[in-house]
Amino acid sequence: MATVLVPLAQGCEEMEAVTIVDLLRRAGIEMVTAGLDDRPIRASRGMTLIADMTLDQAMQKDYDMIVLPGGLPGADHLDQDQRIQSLLQKMHAEGKYIAAICAAPKVLASAGLLDGRQATSFPGSLDGCSIVDMDYREQPVVIDGRVITSRGPGTAMDFALSLIELLAGKEKRQQVEAPLQRPG
Repeated sequence: MATVLVPLAQGCEEMEAVTIVDLLRRAGIEMVTAGLDDRPIRASRGMTLIADMTLDQAMQKDYDMIVLPGGLPGADHLDQDQRIQSLLQKMHAEGKYIAAICAAPKVLASAGLLDGRQATSFPGSLDGCSIVDMDYREQPVVIDGRVITSRGPGTAMDFALSLIELLAGKEKRQQVEAPLQRPG
């Protein structure tokens, strides 16, 4: 079974974080949430989230995918954390999946992982980033090889379902999606 790491930073977007965690767990995917420190995470809209463990503890294990929730200032905290940057580089070099939503694709840009790729993000969040030859798309979810990006809270469910399909197949995605009663 695939394993996924979701780092949670102070000020993350709770709708994105909770949707990703909820749907991946519904799919039976082994996943870990990890706080950048050992404090409860105060999300961007004031919700308190409790991570499964700290990032230092989580980094003792290997993962098939890392998923970065967005939100501000959460994405900025992820971007400034050298452990996250190193982990992104390591996982990319190993051919693992790298995913980010909303403002978090800027963390991928800082790591050089959007150069020459198709990607999306929350509008304006990549402005000022140094990205070589990126093809920006205004789609809910953009998959370019093993790099997956999405636009924001409103696309979080599509994003999480796409991650399920990549990790566990189309049938598993359909099993998770059917009881959600999404409009056709």
